[in-house]
Amino acid sequence: MTTRLTLAPRVDAVSASATLAVDGKAKRMRAAGMDVIGFGAGEPDFPTPEHIVEAARQACGELAMQKYGPTAGLPALREAIAAKTLRDSGYAVTAEQVVVTNGGKHAVFAALAAVAGEGDEVLLPAPYWNTYEEAAKYTGATVVVVPGAEENGFRVTVEQLEAALTPRTKVLAFVSPSNPTGSVYSQQEIKDIGSWALANDLWVVTDEIYEHLVYGETAFHSLPVEVPELAERTIVVNGVAKSFSMTGWRVGWLIGPPRVADAAERLQSHLTSHVAHVSQRAALAAVSGGLDDTRRMHAAFQRRRDTIHSLMTQVPGVTCRLPEGAFYVFPSFRSVIGRSFFGTRVESTLQLADLVLDRARVAFVPGEAFGAPGYGRFSYALADDLMVEGVQRIIDAFGRGLE
Repeated sequence: MTTRLTLAPRVDAVSASATLAVDGKAKRMRAAGMDVIGFGAGEPDFPTPEHIVEAARQACGELAMQKYGPTAGLPALREAIAAKTLRDSGYAVTAEQVVVTNGGKHAVFAALAAVAGEGDEVLLPAPYWNTYEEAAKYTGATVVVVPGAEENGFRVTVEQLEAALTPRTKVLAFVSPSNPTGSVYSQQEIKDIGSWALANDLWVVTDEIYEHLVYGETAFHSLPVEVPELAERTIVVNGVAKSFSMTGWRVGWLIGPPRVADAAERLQSHLTSHVAHVSQRAALAAVSGGLDDTRRMHAAFQRRRDTIHSLMTQVPGVTCRLPEGAFYVFPSFRSVIGRSFFGTRVESTLQLADLVLDRARVAFVPGEAFGAPGYGRFSYALADDLMVEGVQRIIDAFGRGLE
C-alpha cells in the first residue's frame, strides 16, 4: 500500500469501544441461539418513562421539529438544562453555556477537542472510562494515566496528581461517581483536587452523568460548586442516558465558559449539526420533569448493588469492594491470574473474560479496557433474576474450573 492510501494517524490510533465490543459478542452469541447473560453495557434495563416517550410522539407531528434548528440545541432545552443543573447540583449557569450533543461521548470529544491538542498532556485517573483515553488521543494530546489504588477506593490523591504534573499538563479529567468502579469522591477530596487544579492553572473536564446514582450515606458533589473559582476553566459533561434510562435517544450536553461553548458549537456545526429534534424534545420532558422515575430506578439499583456485591464475594479467588455510586461493581481477579481455568492458564483478565464467556455464557468487560488489568467491570443495570443467575454461573464455573 502506498503512503497515500494509509489511514490518518489520529484515526488509526483510536481503539474500538471495549464495552460495546463485549456487548456485541454477547448479542451475536444470543442470536446464534446461546443463552448468554451480559454484564457488559452500562445501560439501564428500564423503559424510558412514558411521559418522555409521549413528548417525543407529539414532537414527531410538529412541522418545526422536522426541520433544521440551532446547532447548540433547542433554546427551551438549553434553558431547562441550566435550570436542572442549578436544581440538582447547585451550579448556576446560563443557557448560552450549554451545548446539546449527540450523547455523552460526543460531549467528551467536544470538550477535549476544545481545550487539548498537540504537545499537551491530559491527566486521566485510572480506572477510567475508555472513551476518555481515546478522545484525548484523538486530539493529539498525550494521556498521562494516574492510577487510583483499590485500598483508597480507586480514588486518586492530590499527591499523585502533583507527582504526574509537568509543564505540558493542561487538562484533568475528573469523574465522580465513577465508571467503571462506582467510586465517589468525598466533598473534601473534591475541594482539594479542585483547589489543586486551580493553583496549577489547569482545565478540568468533569463528568457528572451518574449524579443521581449514589447510595447509602454517600452524597454527590459538583466540582465547580465546591471550588467556584474553577468555574471559568471547568467543562461539565452530562446527559439523560443513565438517570432517565434514555441511552438510545442520544442526548448529552456540555456546560462550559462561553468561549468553550462557542468553540464546541462551531465544531458541532460541521460534524453533526444539532441533535435530532425529537430526541431533544424527549430530553426536555426528562430534565424539566420531576425525579420520581429516577428515584424508583435508584431504589432498584441500590437493591441490585447490595445483591451483586454479596454474590460476587462468593466467587472463589475473587474480592470485591462495595461501590458507592453508578451501577457497576469492579471485582479483583488478580489472584486468579497465573492459575488454570478449565485447563487453560490465565494470563490476563482479557483472556479470562473470553474464557468465562465461553464456559459460563456470561459476558463482562475486562479491566484492561479501563486501564486496570486484573479487574473486571460488571454492570448491574439488568433484571434481578438475570443478575443473580449470571453471578451464580460464575460461582459455579470458578468452583469447577479454577485450579
